[in-house]
Amino acid sequence: MKIFNTLTRQKEEFVPLEPGKVKMYACGPTVYNFIHIGNARPICVFDTLRRYLEYRGYAVNFVQNFTDIDDKLIKKANEEGITVKEVAERYIKEYLTDAEGLGIRPATYHPKATENIDQIIKIVETLVEKGYAYANNGDVYFRSKKFKEYGKLSHMPLEELDAGNRIDVSEQKEDAMDFVLWKSAKPGEPFWQSPWGKGRPGWHIECTAMIQKYLGETIDIHCGGQDLIFPHHENEIAQAECCTGKEYARYWMHNGYINVDNHKMSKSLNNFFTTREVAEKYGYEPIKFMMLQAHYRSPINYSVDVIEQCRSALERLYNCRNNIDFMLGSAVDTMTEGEEAFRKTALSRKDQFIAAMEDDLNTADAISALFELARDCNSFFTQPRSKGVTQFAAALFDELSDVLGLLYNRQEDSSLDAEIEALIEKRQQARKNKDFATADAIRDQLKERNIVLEDTPNGVKWHQA
Repeated sequence: MKIFNTLTRQKEEFVPLEPGKVKMYACGPTVYNFIHIGNARPICVFDTLRRYLEYRGYAVNFVQNFTDIDDKLIKKANEEGITVKEVAERYIKEYLTDAEGLGIRPATYHPKATENIDQIIKIVETLVEKGYAYANNGDVYFRSKKFKEYGKLSHMPLEELDAGNRIDVSEQKEDAMDFVLWKSAKPGEPFWQSPWGKGRPGWHIECTAMIQKYLGETIDIHCGGQDLIFPHHENEIAQAECCTGKEYARYWMHNGYINVDNHKMSKSLNNFFTTREVAEKYGYEPIKFMMLQAHYRSPINYSVDVIEQCRSALERLYNCRNNIDFMLGSAVDTMTEGEEAFRKTALSRKDQFIAAMEDDLNTADAISALFELARDCNSFFTQPRSKGVTQFAAALFDELSDVLGLLYNRQEDSSLDAEIEALIEKRQQARKNKDFATADAIRDQLKERNIVLEDTPNGVKWHQA
């Protein structure tokens, strides 16, 4: 598999540190509010990366953190008159609701910053001892210019970094480029005891501490949104490599931005949408489809038209997969004409799918391969086929869609399917008995539930409108 490495700005062959195993870390949300659709993109993209690596046989140790202590959480807690912990727990729960709705698999570990204070203090102490960090009135800062490779991820020389714009300037710092590792506590703020007094961790240090604790000093893949390249990930590299003297992460992957109606998403422009708000109108799965129908490094434009198109595209896939199940009910015992050719074509779609995913996680082309498989199935299953080839098509369709984490609502609909099939059977029996009043009543009942019936030579098919 080839991965575009932000560190080298080129595609590289993915070679894990240990054969058959992958250590992978993704920066998680700061849990002070609902996640917005921009937050949802890395969640969906890197869940798919994890799924694909596991599909290819790797044992993936995947860590995604929760930032549960931060200025934004403190502000939220003060506004609502509750504790920071209560804010964090509420929005972790809301995050997990959205993640489940998006069909995201839980990470191997979901550590919290507040659960790793001892590890954070240990790293800061090491950096102070090595001369890479210094304390000043209870704050501890990292000496950015002492790390000669600072800027290697963002590819920006130190002299080109705009301290006034991009860096938090403080009189406590020796240099404007320095960043905080430990913050002294202000009155009324949560705090932990440390060698420098009462305080709390800076943002960048928490990820490094959790990576060291759960994955080790060097990992295979570190990923997140493009907005994290500088300063967050740049600072992570600096503090981690100065602490251990070892490479921090071998591959860095970053997804592109999301615009709304061709404008940058912003509360001031009134075009800021939470994942929950969009899901309430269109469902979660169209959101996930939107995140995967473009290459992860490309920008995405969200609009009502785009999300409607994604919903329609998903419906075509569901209809194809449901049709295969329907045809299984009339499958024959012997092979029919053209089955060997169909199997060969279907397997070529699988090869096409894998080739796309191997090329820097090109989910856009992988989805195209899935749609071509759907087209092949729609053309082939216009008449009863053998049970073997029908089951083969169903299994292949499930295999590829599961790698993308799509069509997961089929599992939830299994009880609904049985109920509707029973009603359809009852309606068919009523028609045979010329009890048209009952038959019409059942059709109306199904119509109220947005179930559309279609009479075919192979029996009655149904789908949701």
